[in-house]
Amino acid sequence: MHRRRFLHAAASLPAGAALTLGGRSAQAAEDGVTAQSLTLGSSLALSGPLGSAGQEHVAGLQAALATVNAQGGVHGRELRLEVRDDGYQPARTVENVRQMLAGGGVLALVSCMGTANNAGLLPLVEQQGVPLVGPITGANSLRQAQLRHVFHVRASYGDETQRVVQQLVSVGVKDIAIVYLDNPFGREVQRDAEAALEVRGIRSAGAFALAVDGGNANAVVQAVLAARPGAVLLGTAGAATTPVVTGLRKLQAGLPLVGLSVTVFSSEFARLGAASQGLALTQVFPDPEKARLAVVRQYQAAMKDAGQTAIGSSSFEGWVNAQLLIEGLRRAGRDVNRDRLRQALAGIRRLDLGDFVLGYGGASPYVASRFVELAVLGAGGRRLA
Repeated sequence: MHRRRFLHAAASLPAGAALTLGGRSAQAAEDGVTAQSLTLGSSLALSGPLGSAGQEHVAGLQAALATVNAQGGVHGRELRLEVRDDGYQPARTVENVRQMLAGGGVLALVSCMGTANNAGLLPLVEQQGVPLVGPITGANSLRQAQLRHVFHVRASYGDETQRVVQQLVSVGVKDIAIVYLDNPFGREVQRDAEAALEVRGIRSAGAFALAVDGGNANAVVQAVLAARPGAVLLGTAGAATTPVVTGLRKLQAGLPLVGLSVTVFSSEFARLGAASQGLALTQVFPDPEKARLAVVRQYQAAMKDAGQTAIGSSSFEGWVNAQLLIEGLRRAGRDVNRDRLRQALAGIRRLDLGDFVLGYGGASPYVASRFVELAVLGAGGRRLA
């Protein structure tokens, strides 16, 4: 499916509706397994403040599955993907997944988006024994030993926050203001940042809550500048970040701004324009445009073959998450079910995607990567370093 047709289909969905990619039949199979196909499920934002990121993420997932299906699938079965829009609303996420799991409609879940959204899913995931691969959250609070069916891919927000604070302190910045999204994700990042500063004997220059829809962005900008910080740590995500960055750049262009991997999605760079100049963001996956890396060449080729043009961090994360899930399906064998898939995923010690290696340590919490680096951006989101 080409990106334009996908976005048109996604945009026309009513709240909570499902978009089935791959031609899944209306009759649910036992745990998403039939003689011809394996059905996977995802609930994430296709609308709302993170809608563009969710659409791009799905494009990466679909490109990965299309590559495998073109090669005959996994053990002769076609991989299918059922996607439901939750608008980044936790209650809708839970209801979407509850419906997908009813009657054994999907074998596994992949790339469900959001900290509060995934937190709401975990009791259901553990109760029904359904593997959840690559939840789009780095919250440490969701990485607990008792969660045997959750397989994280990305590094944690704690890892990212430590990297940001380390970098700022190493260049002599001490007065650091924290802008955080006013939801469970943002509040956890704010706590992580305060703790990282405290370890270094530093207090923040203030912590400022940003509404999820960015509605109070102007007030946040004024409050931050009144605190006279030496730098701003952005524990924000999605479209709400854009008016904060543009507002700060307009009033104090030289103020260092550093965010996490989810602070600005690639879909927002067009709106930011020149305001992204000098913005630094952590990266939990390699640069998706660095074609000298084998993993990036594979990803870009898959996107091209699928007719997708959304090359960026969101679609790359979707593609990487799919690689881990596909490997688990291969190892689970022809007689796959949820428990065999869980065991197969847990047994992945080293999956080399080409200059990027994933793997689990054999015991929960399962986290495949601790990769974190810092990228400095130019105008339009172009990576400078």
